[in-house]
Amino acid sequence: MFIPEDHTRSPFPPLLGEQKDIRYFGTDPRSLLNSPATTGMSFWSINPYVGCAFGCAYCYARYAHRYVAERLVASDATADGAHEELAELPPWLAFERRIFVKREAGAILRRELRRPARFNALQRESVVIGTATDPYQPAERRFRITRSVLETLAEQQGLSVTIITKSPLVTRDVDLLLRIAARSKLSVHVSLITTDRELARRLEPRAPTPEARLRAIARLRAHGIEVGVNVMPVLPGITDAPHLLDSLVRAVAEAKASYLGACALRLQSAARQRYLPFIEAEFPQLADKYRSTYRRSAQVGERYRQGLRDHFRALCATHGVVFDRYYKSEEDGDDDSSDDARVVVPLQLSLSL
Repeated sequence: MFIPEDHTRSPFPPLLGEQKDIRYFGTDPRSLLNSPATTGMSFWSINPYVGCAFGCAYCYARYAHRYVAERLVASDATADGAHEELAELPPWLAFERRIFVKREAGAILRRELRRPARFNALQRESVVIGTATDPYQPAERRFRITRSVLETLAEQQGLSVTIITKSPLVTRDVDLLLRIAARSKLSVHVSLITTDRELARRLEPRAPTPEARLRAIARLRAHGIEVGVNVMPVLPGITDAPHLLDSLVRAVAEAKASYLGACALRLQSAARQRYLPFIEAEFPQLADKYRSTYRRSAQVGERYRQGLRDHFRALCATHGVVFDRYYKSEEDGDDDSSDDARVVVPLQLSLSL
């Protein structure tokens, strides 16, 4: 249940509303665009929300919420008890239960794009919406921040826009997506790591079901919108069983997705603090292997990663799905467009590789 929005600026973000155990706070950012120089990525990015209610156990982006929360907790201001709540909740839980809403995002973005230098920079590089938190998480139904961003982008021409989401709510905005696609390059990337509904519920407790995402892919494709599928991350020993991957690629093919990309779990510091305790509780038989495999690196070994790429390449060829069209990652030094067939060994439980 939401309460009326108060758009009065205050030292601490005002409470905009709440749903069950999730509370939403308004922020007024000076800028909406994150530059490549700031993020270290090769594109501009927009995240309409800070924090994500989907609560995926493996999420890498928890650090972004921690920076905001720590800055606010360090302040002397309070609002609606939020200061105390942020201080009391563990950072990993605050990421899922205390969501910051970037108010007036569309207007802020419109103002930024009026600057010729900024607009020209965006024309040279792409802009990705949802790199850290899902732009179509439950808050979007009420606050429509992502829609306001798309309304602004639909006014522009000659951009390259990508949206990353787990939510079928993206289909609500088909009208705007079609307007953007008519004037700019547009791609929607739907994240889907398994079609096993029970397994998905354990890994992504509040995210939409795999079936709902597959229906969204089919709906977007029916409107001629380009849709890629992010099988990211593949969780070693959990979602990488050959029969699970085969079922996933087959379902993606049936939904007529434009292409598919995949990569193995990367476990940076913030994600590690949440994910490893989760593994100990939910998959205790894998706990020692995970700690051993990720002890010295955020990535699983190259042999596993190469085997995973080869396996997906073969599965996509079997089911008629384009593999790795736009998903060249920094871990890939080779050309994944090769049709060279290789013998693929089962991947599951190969964490020692």
